[in-house]
Amino acid sequence: MFEKIVIANRGEIALRILRACRELGVKTVAVYSEADRDLKHVRLADEAVCIGPAASSASYLNIPAIISAAEVTDAEAIHPGYGFLSENADFSEKVSQSGFVFIGPKPDTIRMMGDKISAKKAMQAAGIPCVPGNGDPLGDDDDTNLKMAREIGYPVIIKAAGGGGGRGMRTVHTESALLNAINLTKAEAGTAFGNSTVYMEKFLEDPRHIEFQVLADSHGNAIHLGERDCSMQRRHQKVVEEAPAPGITPEQRKQMGERCALACREIGYLGAGTFEFLYEKGEFYFIEMNTRVQVEHPVTEMITGFDIVKEQLRIAAGEKLSITQEQVVFTGHAIECRLNAEDPKTFMPCPGVIEQFHMPGGPGIRCETHIYNGYKVPPYYDSMIGKLIAHGDDRASAIARMKTALSEMVIDGIKTNIPLQQSIMADAAFAQGCQNIHYLEKKLGIH
Repeated sequence: MFEKIVIANRGEIALRILRACRELGVKTVAVYSEADRDLKHVRLADEAVCIGPAASSASYLNIPAIISAAEVTDAEAIHPGYGFLSENADFSEKVSQSGFVFIGPKPDTIRMMGDKISAKKAMQAAGIPCVPGNGDPLGDDDDTNLKMAREIGYPVIIKAAGGGGGRGMRTVHTESALLNAINLTKAEAGTAFGNSTVYMEKFLEDPRHIEFQVLADSHGNAIHLGERDCSMQRRHQKVVEEAPAPGITPEQRKQMGERCALACREIGYLGAGTFEFLYEKGEFYFIEMNTRVQVEHPVTEMITGFDIVKEQLRIAAGEKLSITQEQVVFTGHAIECRLNAEDPKTFMPCPGVIEQFHMPGGPGIRCETHIYNGYKVPPYYDSMIGKLIAHGDDRASAIARMKTALSEMVIDGIKTNIPLQQSIMADAAFAQGCQNIHYLEKKLGIH
């Protein structure tokens, strides 16, 4: 196991990584921007290094500064968390070239899975079902593109090969709108991702978003930890996640989970990862793979009793997986509500000082957050300030516990999305389960 690692992130995930390190006896180095010197994990880490001003581009995305922090503190490895540089193949490569261990997949794997076209082809080769559409880059021949759309069948969706986070996508319902949609998506992709390549797929109209958690070591072992349902979304951003996914049978879980684990072995995957699928009419369709730990990993931890972050550290240190597939046991149901510093009606970010904070408790309740009384939420980063997780014997019990926990939670001084989460938990249709990815936006009146 490592002696010391750099945590190249901020907020609740940085604190989560620090706690896993402490359990394993690993010393930590917190890197932080000038706006983040009062973050909880910065205060708790063994060492802390300021890596730049508030802007992400000058701090958390500043590769030379992060590697320099590892050098001056004599660290051995760097954990990227999620977001920022976590899926940046160049960062992974430079970390390794500088003599440190990147706690995540190899650069080639990140590149392959980061490009949606190469990812789709790799999954097809590994026997993972994909959304209809050949996945080839769209050229400039209008007739060819029109013919392809007719063969797939409308509606279709135009996607940026280098896209992610819900960006770089455009749905097309009619042939007359296709060519303009392709050109617009190409232009946007070039600006946003530095890669104007786009491809075409069938647009599934009422799918759910279901993903499988996987872990793979450097000794040829790979396992899955079951699935999560992340269908409660607003503008392609997840709001509520749960595990296991309602309506998925043990047979489906076993079949798709084993396929995902096999795909990991075939592509030489290393570390924690997530296969994301659209699920419609009993069929799974691969959309992308996230080559990092997910925001929603706690719901999987709650139903398996397994620490995914500690396992990331063990795998990166060269150890074998600490459990086999046969040892994975699923118990009960878990739900996670993302807590954002934002207006619950307009969704505008709401930075400011936390005047009073009270964390809920009780059986099955877990709260992952970096905020505290007097903490100032900065305006420079993502608005998520924490996650509330509830575990129960079954889904109804988990929802009941989440309702109680949300009613107990106090965050004064700023606006948060707690009222939105309360309305979701009280929603009769949500209580039944199996909503599609458009349900929340329709409930909110977003079109």
